[in-house]
Amino acid sequence: MKRSDLFRLLVVPSLMLAAAGRSLAQDASAQTAVHWDKIVQESRTTPTLQVVVNPPLRLGTPVHDNAFQALHDLGADFVRYVPWLPYPRLGVAELEPPKDGKTSWDFSLIDPMTIDFLEATKGHSIVLNFSTIPQWMYKTDKRIAYPDDPNKAVWDYEQGTELRDSTCNEVADYYARLLSWYTKGGFTDEYGKRHESGYHYSIPYWEVLNEVDFEHRMTPQTYTRLYDAIVTAMRKVQPELKFVGVSLATPGQNPDFFEYFLNSKNHGSGVPLDYISYHFYAVPTPDETLEVQQHTVFAHADGFLNTVRYIETIRKRLSPGTGTMINEIGIISADDIAQVDPNHVAKPMPASYWNLAGAEYAYIFAELTQLGIDVAGESQLVGYPTQFPSVSMVDWNNGKPNARLWVLKLLHDNFGPGDKIVEIAPANPFAPEQPYVTGLAVVTKLGKRKMLLVNKRDRNLDLSIAGAAGSRFDYVDVTTGFQPPASTKLASDKLMIHGFSVGVLTFP
Repeated sequence: MKRSDLFRLLVVPSLMLAAAGRSLAQDASAQTAVHWDKIVQESRTTPTLQVVVNPPLRLGTPVHDNAFQALHDLGADFVRYVPWLPYPRLGVAELEPPKDGKTSWDFSLIDPMTIDFLEATKGHSIVLNFSTIPQWMYKTDKRIAYPDDPNKAVWDYEQGTELRDSTCNEVADYYARLLSWYTKGGFTDEYGKRHESGYHYSIPYWEVLNEVDFEHRMTPQTYTRLYDAIVTAMRKVQPELKFVGVSLATPGQNPDFFEYFLNSKNHGSGVPLDYISYHFYAVPTPDETLEVQQHTVFAHADGFLNTVRYIETIRKRLSPGTGTMINEIGIISADDIAQVDPNHVAKPMPASYWNLAGAEYAYIFAELTQLGIDVAGESQLVGYPTQFPSVSMVDWNNGKPNARLWVLKLLHDNFGPGDKIVEIAPANPFAPEQPYVTGLAVVTKLGKRKMLLVNKRDRNLDLSIAGAAGSRFDYVDVTTGFQPPASTKLASDKLMIHGFSVGVLTFP
């Protein structure tokens, strides 16, 4: 095909459509109508968060009390708790191998934070994930050291790709004992000695390891064998326990993981496939200002949502009874990635960044709700310089909620499983602001009519929503800062929303 023909075929119709769109936008209102009588589907999506173990959450810090109070007040289900690799003393209960009749089991640094978490979430479902396998269980050329200081981050604790016990039973027994410690009052160690905890907590869900495409670079085959061994051992302790598997950092790069793991032929008899999980972070480049980042973040989010659709196709084909938890959602700044440099000094965050990150989560939550995903988990309760500050949901100086946590509370208090999702129809799809506002309209289990609005741009947008007069509008945006959601009552169908606004309309 000649270049001139290709130009006429592709470019000219696009220019005509764009011109028509501008004309329609100029002549018609940007009004949106909700068809409350047209139910699309029932929601199954729970908005929630993850709590990652790190030193600011330890008792006695300025962050501890406020952060755990915020977690308690939120009252979310499916909260994920993850002790992980940078702090071995805060996340690994047996740091040295058994030797000469003695073991190194020690929960003295692990229990305080874990018990605070279990108490703060009591009465709600939780997902525990002690993600770091004791390093001595892997073959390495030499012993891997870890800091004496429990607060010091170390990024090279996890090494090796081959377990010293090829049956995986050593790892499986470790996790069975962890579960027994918190649910059965204690356990018996490798030499037959009883260790008493006195704990009898309810732990309904356990996620098996974390980001295994990065941590120990596991293949689908290796992970599936390890998953089966761990699940089999833990079910002997608690038969009703449900499990979450895979937990990938880069799901779009690893479709083979889902193809292999979700095929029941690759698992032992009776091994359950209750849930799969995976993660998403938008990652702007180092030279992007916040003005540019707002475009990058939502473009990355749209790419991830296409990945979700692809994985859902695999899941429905191979294991339709398996649920999905997307339990890490956020933005990781380019500055955070440089934190492994011990001389790195974190750059200050613009105040509106937290609103951008909150809007990103709300947008993804709305889309995942319509895709039928079970859990949408924002990441993470506490981040701070040296530990991914850009994902924090609280002020790392005092533990008080920032805009990201207030957005989650707004979603948690207004949307959830059992809502009837109804049709939204823009009266004018060519309206100039239409691409920058995302909506989700539901009739709740209590019969309330609610609509989520997310502004994907750092500027004010004028909207008109049919029937909105008399509605209450609760919102988090650049004007509310780190304060709780603000509220106003609409006098008409017209509404102006501020930059990066996440708001909920409750119709009369």
